[in-house]
Amino acid sequence: MAKLTLATCQFPISADVRSNARHVRRQMRLASRRGAHLAHFSECCLSGYAGVELESMAQIDWDLLRNETERIMALAGKLGLWVVLGSTHPLSGAHKPHNSLYVIDDTGALVTRYDKMFCTGRLLPEPAEDLAHYSPGSEFVDFTVRDVHIGLLICHDFRYPELYRVYKSKGVELMLHSYHNAGMAEDRLQFYHENVTFTMRAAAASNHVWVSANNGSHHHAWSSFVVDPAGDVVDRLRRHRPGVLITEIDTEIDLWDASAEYRARCIAGVLHSGELVEDPRSDDRTRL
Repeated sequence: MAKLTLATCQFPISADVRSNARHVRRQMRLASRRGAHLAHFSECCLSGYAGVELESMAQIDWDLLRNETERIMALAGKLGLWVVLGSTHPLSGAHKPHNSLYVIDDTGALVTRYDKMFCTGRLLPEPAEDLAHYSPGSEFVDFTVRDVHIGLLICHDFRYPELYRVYKSKGVELMLHSYHNAGMAEDRLQFYHENVTFTMRAAAASNHVWVSANNGSHHHAWSSFVVDPAGDVVDRLRRHRPGVLITEIDTEIDLWDASAEYRARCIAGVLHSGELVEDPRSDDRTRL
């Protein structure tokens, strides 16, 4: 039986890398004390997010960011805690960096990295859009902790259900979906709260996977939450408050799955249930 204790974390993200790192380490220690095997952090939570906390990448002290990342890695090893950490990953030359999730194992080693595939923006992006600051990635990243198969996505990726379908075809049982959903007008907050919650519930239920969806806690549209494979919100943190949400992920739990009978066929391209018939009345679509 595969079981994992998950810590879904949120805190007030800023442009101050040292402050962000202190929040991360504090919540890692809290997660460890509460029995977590893995701590999941939000999008760009260590570096700050370009277009919101940062006006441009020129504000990032890359040496400081690397040093604080290494301190977090060392603490993960000391605590024996897996960490999925949102940050900015520099590239070579004039290439824009990636918006990334670092996967740090319980020995403190960096084992892989996911780069946001669907950065927001148009072909000529506005300054507040991802593509003005980041290079998109193209690789699906999955890994296993305590026999639970885990996949990664970031924020705007949630608009593309095809990504969840690919992860499901890989056998993923838990999706860690990191967000930084902030900076919108007050009259749009309820819309984003409802829209993201609904979409994450639909993604969980249609693919029968657990979903951890986290966010920041300062002027962010909604609070972090976890959805079970039946599409029900298990629990969520309070908005505008730092917090660590502990959830027991049990991949063997018996939850209703309306699509179980035919999902694998659908993924394989068989887009119907049962057996097709050969009948002229079925073929003729122009008469009653």
